[in-house]
Amino acid sequence: MPALTLESRLDGAVGGKTSAALARAFGMKTVGDLLAHYPRRYARRGELTPIASLPVGEPVTIVAEVVRASERRMQQRKGSLLEVVISDGRGDLSLTFFNQSWRLKELQPGRRGIFTGKVGAYRGSTQLAHPDYELFDDEGEALLNAEAYANLPIPIYPATASIASWQLKKIVDLVLDGLGEVPDPLPDDLRAREGLLDARTAIERIHRPESADQIEPARATLRMHEAFVLQIALLQQRAAVRALAATSRRPGALLEAFDAALPFSRTPDQVTVGDRIERDMQGDWPMNRLVQGEVGSGKTLVALRAMLQAAQSGGQSALIAPTEVLAAQHVRSIARMLGPKLAPELMPTLLTGQLTAAERRKSALRVASGQARIVVGTHALLSESTTFADLALVVVDEQHRFGVEQREALRAKGSSPHALVLTATPIPRTVAMTVFGDLDVSTIRTMPEGRAGVETFVAPLAERPGWFSRVWERIAEEVSKGRQAFVVCAAIDAEAATRDDTADEPVAEVEGEAARTRWGVVQVGELLAGHPSFSSIRVEILHGKMPSEQKDAVMQAFSRGEIDVLVATTVVEVGVDVPNASTMAILEADRFGVSQLHQLRGRVGRGGVPGLCLLVTEAPPETPARARVEAVAATLDGFELAEVDLELRGEGDVLGEAQSGARSSLRLLRVVKDADLIARARDAAEGVLADDPGLRSHPGLAQAIERRVSSQERAALARS
Repeated sequence: MPALTLESRLDGAVGGKTSAALARAFGMKTVGDLLAHYPRRYARRGELTPIASLPVGEPVTIVAEVVRASERRMQQRKGSLLEVVISDGRGDLSLTFFNQSWRLKELQPGRRGIFTGKVGAYRGSTQLAHPDYELFDDEGEALLNAEAYANLPIPIYPATASIASWQLKKIVDLVLDGLGEVPDPLPDDLRAREGLLDARTAIERIHRPESADQIEPARATLRMHEAFVLQIALLQQRAAVRALAATSRRPGALLEAFDAALPFSRTPDQVTVGDRIERDMQGDWPMNRLVQGEVGSGKTLVALRAMLQAAQSGGQSALIAPTEVLAAQHVRSIARMLGPKLAPELMPTLLTGQLTAAERRKSALRVASGQARIVVGTHALLSESTTFADLALVVVDEQHRFGVEQREALRAKGSSPHALVLTATPIPRTVAMTVFGDLDVSTIRTMPEGRAGVETFVAPLAERPGWFSRVWERIAEEVSKGRQAFVVCAAIDAEAATRDDTADEPVAEVEGEAARTRWGVVQVGELLAGHPSFSSIRVEILHGKMPSEQKDAVMQAFSRGEIDVLVATTVVEVGVDVPNASTMAILEADRFGVSQLHQLRGRVGRGGVPGLCLLVTEAPPETPARARVEAVAATLDGFELAEVDLELRGEGDVLGEAQSGARSSLRLLRVVKDADLIARARDAAEGVLADDPGLRSHPGLAQAIERRVSSQERAALARS
């Protein structure tokens, strides 16, 4: 039988039944998928987990010795019960098996093995019912030096209810026995410089180490494999964009007229980033630039100047926004910034799914004819019926809200248009290098003058329940001074458990967070309607499930100062600009992510009025949920918070579109911890691609790219 390769199908390597079980449990299809399922820790045969401290209800893997085994007939029903007692020398644990007499021959006193199961309690003592186990081979023990055998690490794999760790170990052993040579993805000089193992040895030693000191060198090698292959993939994507021919878009009279009419000076960072974009759009290939900047740092102005540059030669710009509210607000603010001379010429046009059929037809006609040179919309821009006369620039607002396919669909409506991605969620350097490695990154740090800023306080209801009423009094005090306020809720209706799926979802539950939300927009609206301090205060609610015209009407009324307090879901998270809004209370703040809280807070303190943000939480002290909230209160620096967010949330699926750290596509690489390694991998990747762009001299690397970057992830790499 020919040797297995990493590309070999699992059904041919381990049989149909086992491969089907692996596919169901872990999504594995190939030998490479199986061998990339690395052990999460290692036990030693000589290491006995303290049985006395086993947690009830938890799945455990322990190494122990059989003390005694007995069988008895059951009284209440037919059949027999086999009871086995195992020990680690400090505590006993009973194993129970129903109608399995044959196990008596195996489970002899003195035999040692590895036992896996869920810890249960019966009559005051712990037990494992029907555990999986593998007994250590007596012959092997006799042959090997007893001490060496006792120290031989046992890999403990991430397992499921259907496939135990020891079963995975047996499958991996079978595959490793049949595995041939593994082409190395790392160039020889990089491997030598980093002091790494060859690929075949690293795979062997991470799964079958002969001693504990073999594990870390294997991990270090495979960690570099991940970093290097990822950087090559990202740089190839960048090269693919640069291979496209772009129409050069030169600035002219439109941009000059706009700049001359600006009532303020641009900040130094706006000038630097603007100049860079101006050069990019005159280049030979399409611009592919990410602009990150704090909430309120003036990213919209930078994007609008790029749109004017595109419009000079008749080109159209499409700005896709995550919500209807934000898209409508963008059109109004762009028209206002263009002024009475430029707005009629460029005709900023709104195109969203909730326009009436007649309005939508009118907008679509303007876009198709090229009359509208600035188009703002939501997902409606992606529909097949939307066509552009000459799409020159795609602007994606709030990168993290859109799937890759949506961005690509918009880009495909033009001939290699330039792309500008805006985000107010600052991206840590390491993530920029890993996730957005194919984009050029620009940063706006300087804020426009005249901003009063925001103060943030935690209202910790777990210790001080009385502060809840003080929150409402504080809002009433601000309104009495002629100011406005936001109240943000995690749900529309807490009793009906209605989440606003048009807004950003609150983050995954963590320790300290209540099991269900208590305050929805509906409940807060009712509370304030009966609150004595709010009898003369105008309160309205806003959420994503309201009809489009109603949402827009509420937002405009709030902007005009006709509403004092707006109770909303996170539809107000980005882009809503009401300079008179001074206060924001975020209820159940622990339900939101760090960057989300920072974004929300950016809605206040935008004018000359100092902002106040109250983070209301019932999360107990010292819990992760509380830590999130306190991190936001501790600093206004979004870049610092981005690092904190990454530490708290996990790495995220770097190649795919998942935001959460729950299912990372990175097996061993950690974006924060391995920042220096990633930087070295990027330098090495740039060197390899400069000399060998087609990877003809690096067959092992080409194969690794093919394996690692599936077709789905290839799409995710096209973050353009």
